Amino acid sequence: MSPRADGAACIGRVSTTELSDSHAHLDFPQFDRDRAQVMERAWRAGVVAVVNPGADLASSRRACDLAAREERVWAAVGIHPHDAGQWAGAAEEIRRLARGPRVVAIGETGLDYYRMLSPAPVQQEALAGHIALARELGLPLILHCRDAYPDMMEILRREKAGEVGGVLHCFSGDEEAARRALNMGFHLGFAGPVTFANAHNLRRVLRVVPLDRLLVETDCPYLAPEPWRGKRNEPAFVARVAEAVAQAKGVPPDRLASITTENARRLFRLP
Repeated sequence: MSPRADGAACIGRVSTTELSDSHAHLDFPQFDRDRAQVMERAWRAGVVAVVNPGADLASSRRACDLAAREERVWAAVGIHPHDAGQWAGAAEEIRRLARGPRVVAIGETGLDYYRMLSPAPVQQEALAGHIALARELGLPLILHCRDAYPDMMEILRREKAGEVGGVLHCFSGDEEAARRALNMGFHLGFAGPVTFANAHNLRRVLRVVPLDRLLVETDCPYLAPEPWRGKRNEPAFVARVAEAVAQAKGVPPDRLASITTENARRLFRLP
């Protein structure tokens, strides 16, 4: 089924409740053909806020431009660990962009030892630089971590990242990593994988996450939730993520949607 056909079925149970997508890449070329329609489906689904992080300098600029045009879209700026080698040359421009009126966070940044598209020391240096910038500007962090939680936690501790907080988006760690992040004051974001049948670890982790530290997201255009796994993802589908998280937490979907939207508003200081 196409995303257009899927949307109505996906959002039915919580579409009257305010939802937030705390991590989406609406600026990516996968949406160039129908971006306006994708956003309209999100608004009809009850999505009231989308945070759109940059992944490199070009996408950070696009995120700012999109946020300037769309009142329900907010930007974050940063360099993904895959492109961490760009950080040294892009840092000043990221700093300038981060001072914009629609920028609510620094990121996404972090560590990715799964694909290792940048050497680990380069990723670590870039992450430390992003943390320093977040502390300088008083903005929260949007963090990516894959197969690198011990190093991530140590860098966050050493660089005093808890002073600004933020979110470990699309969380994929274990309960120990979750507790360490929570103890430092971070939120945890959950995306489409929490809906997968084999996501037993994520559902166990959710049991230790307080409701006031939860965020839901799509990470679109990637990681579409079941039953659309493998298709293009979009912000309207955050409702399906919220339903799965609500089931794991044992709370009604509309309450989970409201709580996570308030969490996003508080963390990112949204109106």
